Amino acid sequence: MTMAASLFDKLWAQHVVAELDAESSLLHIDRVFLHERTGSIALQTLEQDGRRVRHPELAFCTMDHIVDTLPGRGDQTLMPGGTAFIQTTRETAQRAGIRLFDVRDPLQGIVHVISPEQGIVLPGTTVVCPDSHTCTQGALGALAWGIGSSEAEHVLATQTLRVAKPRSMRVSLEGALGAGVGAKDLMLWLIARESASGAKGHAVEFAGAAVRALPVEARLTLCNLAVEFSAFTGMVAPDDVVFQYLAGRRFAPAAAQWDQALAHWRTLHSGPQARFDRELNLDVSQVEPMVTWGTSPEHAVGIGAAVPDPALCADAVSRRGMERALQYMDLQPGQRLQDLPIGAAFIGSCTNSRLSDLRAAAQLLRGRKVAAGVRAICVPGSMQVKRDAEAEGLDRIFVDAGFEWRESGCSMCFYAGGESFGLRQRVISTTNRNFESRQGPQTRSHLASPVTVAASALAGRIADPRPLLGD
Repeated sequence: MTMAASLFDKLWAQHVVAELDAESSLLHIDRVFLHERTGSIALQTLEQDGRRVRHPELAFCTMDHIVDTLPGRGDQTLMPGGTAFIQTTRETAQRAGIRLFDVRDPLQGIVHVISPEQGIVLPGTTVVCPDSHTCTQGALGALAWGIGSSEAEHVLATQTLRVAKPRSMRVSLEGALGAGVGAKDLMLWLIARESASGAKGHAVEFAGAAVRALPVEARLTLCNLAVEFSAFTGMVAPDDVVFQYLAGRRFAPAAAQWDQALAHWRTLHSGPQARFDRELNLDVSQVEPMVTWGTSPEHAVGIGAAVPDPALCADAVSRRGMERALQYMDLQPGQRLQDLPIGAAFIGSCTNSRLSDLRAAAQLLRGRKVAAGVRAICVPGSMQVKRDAEAEGLDRIFVDAGFEWRESGCSMCFYAGGESFGLRQRVISTTNRNFESRQGPQTRSHLASPVTVAASALAGRIADPRPLLGD
C-alpha cells in the first residue's frame, strides 16, 4: 500500500474501526474540539441523555465565537443570549472534565489557531470540531474536518464517527511567489480559477514547490480556505518544517515519545505511485495580490483588475450569481477595484490572525497612519499571539497607525447579532467569507491578505500593497 497510497489513504486506513457499508466507515477520532457557540449544545445533550465523555483527555473547548474582544472583557457580550452560551459551556465543560480555554485563560484563542499553537493537532491525527474551518488543521498533516453538534455528541460519547469516504484530489502548486503574494492570495486565485465548488466531495492534498516553501502558518491559511473550495478537507504532508514547529509545544509528545512520533510522522506522505481521483498542476509564479469583488470567495481578481462583466460569463447560473453580487455590492462591470473607497479594515479570524500575519501587516503600517474616516481593527488569533506580538512591539505599530488592538476571538469575522460593521459599509477584511451580511447588516466585504488590508487601510481605498513593500 505504501508506494501507491496517498497521504489521505494512509490517514483514513489508520483510523478505520469498521467498514459499515460500501460508502461509509466508522473512524476513530483522536481529538474533538468544541467552542461556546455549539459546544454547549453537544455537552448539554450528552448530559441529558445520561452519557459521559468517553475520553475527556482527548476533548478540548474554547471561548472564541461569541466572546467579546474588547479589552477588559468578561462573560458579557453584545450577542443576544451570548452570555448564557458562555456560562453554560463553562459549566458543562467543567462537569465533563475536558480542557477548557476560558475567557480569561492565558491560552484562550480561536480554536483553529490554538490547536496547532499548543500542539493539540498532530500529524496523522483525526480532528473534528463543530466548525466548517476545522480543515485548517490539515496543514500539519492531520485529517481534520467540520461536523455538526449531533456528530460532536457522538464523538464525545464513543470517540468514533461514521463518515462517508470522499474522493481524493491533489493540487500541485509550482513556481515561486512574487512580492506581496501569500497563501491567502493563492487560495483566492485557485478558487476564482476553479470555482467555489471546484473540490466538492474531495479531500484535497496541497503539494508542489510553492506549498513546500510556505511556513506552517501560511499552510494553515491555505488549508483554512479548502472549505471555501467545497473540499471535505485540505491537507499538506508533514515535513521538517512542521516537525520543527511542533517541537516543545505544550500538548506535543516529548522525550522518547517524540522520537517514536517523529518516526511515524515521517511515513505520512503520498507514495510515488499514489493515485488521485483528480489532479491539478498549476504554475503560481504570476499570481498577484488578490481581492474579492462579490459575495463568494470565487468572485476574486488580481488587485489591478476591474470588476468583471457577467454578460461575458457563459454559465447561466454563475451569471445570475454575478449579477446579484454586483447589485448587493453596489458595483458596476468595469469599475477599477483600486478606486473603491472603504469605511473599515479588519485583520483577524482563523484565516489570518497569527503572528506572521500581524508581522506582515505591521511592516506596512510602521510609521504610517490609517486614512481619515476608516475604522481599522486588529484581533489576534490567540492570547499567545497577542503576547508575542506585544513582546515585539507590534501592538504599538498598530495603535500608532490608528488600529484598535483587541483581545483574541473570532470577532468581526461573522455577524451573529452582536458587534458588527455598519449598514452597507464597505470593508476590506482578512476573513474567509464575503457572504451577504456576513460581517454586518448588508455589509459589503472584500476579502484580501493582511498586507493588502493594511495597505488599503492606509490609502482609504482598496490598494496594492506592493509599492509600500519596497519603502
